Amino acid sequence: MKALILSGGHGTRLRPITHSQQKQLIPIANKPVLFYAIEDVIEAGAREIGIIVGPNKDQIIDTVGSREWDAGIEFIFQGEPAGLAHTILIAEDFLGEEEFIMYLGDNVIKGGITRHSHSFRDLDPDSLVLLTQVDDPQRFGVADLDEKGRVKRLVEKPRVPPSNYALVGIYFFKPAIIEACKSINPSWRNELEITDAIQWLIDNGHRVEASVVDGWWKDTGKAEDILEANRLVLDEMRPKNDGALRGSRIFGRAVIGKGSSIENSEIKGPCILGEDCIIRDSYIGPYTSINDGCNIEGTEIEDSVIMEGCTISNAGRIVESLIGKNVVIGENGRRPAGHRFIAGDNSEILL
Repeated sequence: MKALILSGGHGTRLRPITHSQQKQLIPIANKPVLFYAIEDVIEAGAREIGIIVGPNKDQIIDTVGSREWDAGIEFIFQGEPAGLAHTILIAEDFLGEEEFIMYLGDNVIKGGITRHSHSFRDLDPDSLVLLTQVDDPQRFGVADLDEKGRVKRLVEKPRVPPSNYALVGIYFFKPAIIEACKSINPSWRNELEITDAIQWLIDNGHRVEASVVDGWWKDTGKAEDILEANRLVLDEMRPKNDGALRGSRIFGRAVIGKGSSIENSEIKGPCILGEDCIIRDSYIGPYTSINDGCNIEGTEIEDSVIMEGCTISNAGRIVESLIGKNVVIGENGRRPAGHRFIAGDNSEILL
């Protein structure tokens, strides 16, 4: 089985972070979101992976290439986003006549997709779509299921949903989907929609099955989604301390990377600190991820994602924040009770 992972798009809902980096590279618990997708498809049996890349393709190529994977990886360029079905068409030469997993690269799912891969093999449909129950199905593509649990209709963001089963953004396909993508017309957004292509399969006698996600799932398209996914992943991490503590205490489950120094500080998990960080006279609270090479002094941070290379000193209390790479936050003579940031790479903030 092959895999097609989508890692293009502009990530407009995550600006200013995505002005300078691709949204699928934003870290969850200090690991790029995209890496969770790659690990999932490899675990599910994919040994050839095509990654759809867009405007920031060099970032994706360099980041993915920084580590070795138990699969061959090919990068496929998509100029302008023209719909999910369009990505299948531009990947046709890569996909050939083989079955494949299609995985939106900004998704994070508990427990991976191996169980769903087994269902695809056992049921042997032309497509298997992953679904999850949601409270607000009007915001999603929604599946209408028959009495056997098969998909009989897909509706995109319906005013009156036929069910509360939303499409997760992970699909299994046989090659028939390529004909489907070639047979549909662009939507009102002038995009080739994957929901239309799957509906074409149904309308033309192909069988589409559903597999329901039984754990959590997050689409990390917005800052609050990244923070929530960060909480969910940190909740399941095992503690590990490879750093040095001086006059400091750790409570709860914390992961501390090599070369990191914690001085006169308190660390309360679940949280993760990367390598070569300096934490001095500070408090790092639950659900915080601090990436490599950060220097934190005289500051309280809780429920936040801090990317690599940041320097934060005497900044009071920072909560529910998403802070990009190499950001400098310093004191400016005032002390409000708390701060909330969504700061892009290379920012400088004086408080």
